[in-house]
Amino acid sequence: MFTESRMPDHSPAIPAVETTSLRKIYPGIDGPPKEALKSVDLSVPRGSIFGLLGPNGAGKSTLINILAGLVVKTSGSARILGWDIEDDMRHARSSIGIVPQELNLDAFFSPREMMELQAGFYGVPKRERRTMEILKALALDDKADVYARSLSGGMRRRLLVAKALVHSPPVVILDEPTAGVDVELRQALWEYMKELNDDGTTILLTTHYLEEAEEMCDQIAIINHGGIIAQDTTAALLARLDRKEARICIDSDIDAVPDGLSGPGVDTVLESPREILVRFPPSQIQMGTLLDAIKRTGLTITDLSTRDTDLEEIFVALTSDSAGGLPSSRRASDPQAGSLETARTQPAP
Repeated sequence: MFTESRMPDHSPAIPAVETTSLRKIYPGIDGPPKEALKSVDLSVPRGSIFGLLGPNGAGKSTLINILAGLVVKTSGSARILGWDIEDDMRHARSSIGIVPQELNLDAFFSPREMMELQAGFYGVPKRERRTMEILKALALDDKADVYARSLSGGMRRRLLVAKALVHSPPVVILDEPTAGVDVELRQALWEYMKELNDDGTTILLTTHYLEEAEEMCDQIAIINHGGIIAQDTTAALLARLDRKEARICIDSDIDAVPDGLSGPGVDTVLESPREILVRFPPSQIQMGTLLDAIKRTGLTITDLSTRDTDLEEIFVALTSDSAGGLPSSRRASDPQAGSLETARTQPAP
């Protein structure tokens, strides 16, 4: 029985997930205590697809495990749809479905049996269970009655997603959901996640596939060394690194960069006798200025391609700094700072 003062306001303005000054300190065994989360303030809007990104050991799994009730926080607060994870534990946990990173499946149960058992844990009446509907949506219906030990790694990953959905939770938390899943099945999984989101389900995910986060997420938070170092819409984060690339092909061989293609914040490289690569801050220099500089030399442009900043560069710039963030606006606008091009990781398959 809940008192009126503890009943949350379920208006749309209340975040799907909210943490305030959340801390977790693990006791040290052979050394000092480890502060895994440092006063984390996070707000996940209701109805969004929200990405939580960070390098290994940044605190992502600790945060998710606290929300799931698997790890006890040291201090601060966390709420799911307004329900406090400790004071209103039952409501909070029934409001989320967790897809863990580990493949924790019973090898001697079939997908159908696992789904039915999971639904029973959540008290879903048999007439309301959607076992085969969910398995079919995740392309597992033809494997409903085989032992889980016979499933491939990608199938087991999708079965974890299916288990998290048995009670139709309004918030789904996915910890590296597409790790080990091939491209085709990954696309199918995300199509289903988009359908759930269109129906009002909030999706919170962690992923190492930055292209995936850039394409899928409305908002993104980046965590490093146990603290949130950035949280904004995906578009706003991409705008933080003021950088653009232009690859210009010309009709004649040259042995030096033309005058007018250098200056503060501009990095120009002669990639071949007929190909020039220019990196520049678009907020300070217009593309037309660069093209005019080439035309003034009498050269003719035969091809032009451009590339905007991507999330991968933002991620590297933010997490590579020892303090966990961009120290100044100069770092964001200076292509020389941070050596981003050489630090980028390979694209996801």
